[in-house]
Amino acid sequence: MLLVQGTVLGILVGGMYALMASGLTLIFGVMRLINIAHAAVIIFASYLSWMLFTSWGIDPLISIVILVVVFFIAGALLQKGILSALIDKDLSLALLATLGVANILEGMEGAFWTSSFHAIHTDYSVLTYHVGDIYVPLIRIITFAASVILLGGLYVLLNHSNLGRAIRATTQNRGVAQLVGVNVDRITMIAFGIGIAVAAAAGPLMGMYYPFYPNSHWGWIGKLMAIVVLGGLGSFRGTLLAALILGIAEQVSVLYVPADWELS
Repeated sequence: MLLVQGTVLGILVGGMYALMASGLTLIFGVMRLINIAHAAVIIFASYLSWMLFTSWGIDPLISIVILVVVFFIAGALLQKGILSALIDKDLSLALLATLGVANILEGMEGAFWTSSFHAIHTDYSVLTYHVGDIYVPLIRIITFAASVILLGGLYVLLNHSNLGRAIRATTQNRGVAQLVGVNVDRITMIAFGIGIAVAAAAGPLMGMYYPFYPNSHWGWIGKLMAIVVLGGLGSFRGTLLAALILGIAEQVSVLYVPADWELS
């Protein structure tokens, strides 16, 4: 029964991992750029969601809508104003630029909210449901359901819209996509904005699930990169599968090995 419990919890957390990593794999697929700042964006969105909740009483799930819009615009502007010029010169410069963004966000968080742990605690955070001998915290169900809805929307966008077809064409071959009339520069800007917006959407969910602090993004970027590499760089479906595998492996392994090995 413990194995079943661990598997269920692993699937639930794996859904959130998939959302967190999907934006990273989308950006790599379109730009061939590893966005070092991706996890830092997630943590920053967690902080903003926490602030909206504690200061104005905006539920974290509602704040997702606000953050997605704001971060999409910010991401598109970042790509258009800085990254596109750097990539044209040297991809490594763009990589260093994302590292700089990560450090800037970390510094801002420390300055505004100190380096102490934060977490988003709602009224439903402490509720737990059980079916038979299986106990599942409500927050895990909520974060999984929200992740599935958001991933479903991203999947529909990428596979059943003209924009999605243009993004996939750019991912497969930028040169050929440009030859058939795709505005590659514009699509790249939009795709990067979407990737950052997806990271922002994952922020409130992660913040309800795990405590966070300014430099916690360094631990998360390693995990997200592992998911993207395991699933195949640029592969959306592979990322989903790899996230579920990692989530199950974490939750099941902690049943049989010391807890500090869970993230190893």
